[in-house]
Amino acid sequence: MDARVQTPRADDPADASIGDLFHQLVDDGRAFVTAETNLYKQIATYRVGKAKNGIVALVAGGLLAYAALIAFLVGLVMGLADLIGPVLGGLVVLAVSGGVAFLLIRYGVDKMSALGGDAEEKAALRRGEQRA
Repeated sequence: MDARVQTPRADDPADASIGDLFHQLVDDGRAFVTAETNLYKQIATYRVGKAKNGIVALVAGGLLAYAALIAFLVGLVMGLADLIGPVLGGLVVLAVSGGVAFLLIRYGVDKMSALGGDAEEKAALRRGEQRA
């Protein structure tokens, strides 16, 4: 018999202790999560890079549409100024465009409330909490 004590090899799982195996499991899990995170970052960066020109075009188009709407409203006020006067024409355009804006904002706020969950989802959550 050999008097030397043999130390377990690190690459042989049969000779590793449970603590070593858990340590290896944690390290492998950390490496996996890091790799997945880096993958999703690269995918997002790639997609943003591809969509950058589209975003710029959408913003420019939105600004031009906004400018066109302002020009239309000014033209409408000037056209009504000949018929009912400049102040009353401005008030009519303000009332109509303000009413449309109010309705659009109310509609948008109602739709945004869905981010907190709709009534059916909230009822299901309440039922689930009552069972627990």
